[in-house]
Amino acid sequence: MKPLKTKVLLLLAALACHCSFAQTTETTYAEKLGYPKGKKILIIHVDDVGMSYESNQGAIKAIREGVANSLSVMMPCGWVPGFVNYWKENKDIDAGLHLTMTSEWKDYRWGPLAGKNQVKGLVDPQGAMWRGVADVVKNASPDEVEMEIRAQLERARTMGFEPTHLDSHMGTLFAKPEFLERYLKVGMQEKIPVMFPGGHNTAIQAEEKMIAERFEMTQQVGKQLWNAGLPVLDDLENTSYGWKGPENGDKSEKALQKYKTAKYMEALGKLKPGLTMVIMHCTIHTEVFPKISDSWPTREGDFLAMIDPELKKYIEKEGIILTTWREAMQRRQKTK
Repeated sequence: MKPLKTKVLLLLAALACHCSFAQTTETTYAEKLGYPKGKKILIIHVDDVGMSYESNQGAIKAIREGVANSLSVMMPCGWVPGFVNYWKENKDIDAGLHLTMTSEWKDYRWGPLAGKNQVKGLVDPQGAMWRGVADVVKNASPDEVEMEIRAQLERARTMGFEPTHLDSHMGTLFAKPEFLERYLKVGMQEKIPVMFPGGHNTAIQAEEKMIAERFEMTQQVGKQLWNAGLPVLDDLENTSYGWKGPENGDKSEKALQKYKTAKYMEALGKLKPGLTMVIMHCTIHTEVFPKISDSWPTREGDFLAMIDPELKKYIEKEGIILTTWREAMQRRQKTK
């Protein structure tokens, strides 16, 4: 089962009205943070760290050898210690929490950190988290979701790992207003930046066909986060998981790299100025990961694109500025 794309507010339901909006002329959140006006400012972000050895190595190498510059960790998963032990010796890496309410794979599962008896609505008949977002929405209460968010944050801190930001695995925390409220609440209370596109949202509008009411709600949430002292994204680029590979079916490293690099160049070219988080999933190649998930071609392709010198050249040629959640928060703290 593939992860559900991140949804903004109630975007799980089909939206009938395909509206477009004139681009705002207001100051972007990037400008408010002191980044240059008219520039594309990117957080190139790797999800699903801690899920597997391949996920850890893919993310680390994408940052150390490529253009990626941020990642987030799935705290209930088995390879979290492997990453945190690396992070303790490499604390310059921008690392957040990929808040996890689902366990989507068939043969590789994990359960809630709050304890099954404490969050029964998050647990399926196998004793793991539900495989799909819809099941979480149907069975879990907002109190249980908040309890699990806090348990995952507590485990990180117990391990000595203070996250630079929070985001949502499979978009579960965006699937219900009450879940979103708890996600934002924890971020604001703990003074941890949260992934939420509250600016012009050009890319996310194009992807989600966002109706006017939804767009207005994102603006309100963005202002709320900013007023709470947190940085806010102007936009979110979240289409890479759907880039499955070359049409001819060639899944060689050379073909995957060429295909994914071209797709990223195309996507970055369409972005508008402002602070944008670009989401991806990077794994290195092993014989094991395909046994976990059939998504391996898109994940390996993401990794290969990140380390492709051609993508780095493109970013430099276009004058794109790379930043991190840590830097964005530091800038926010200096801003009135």
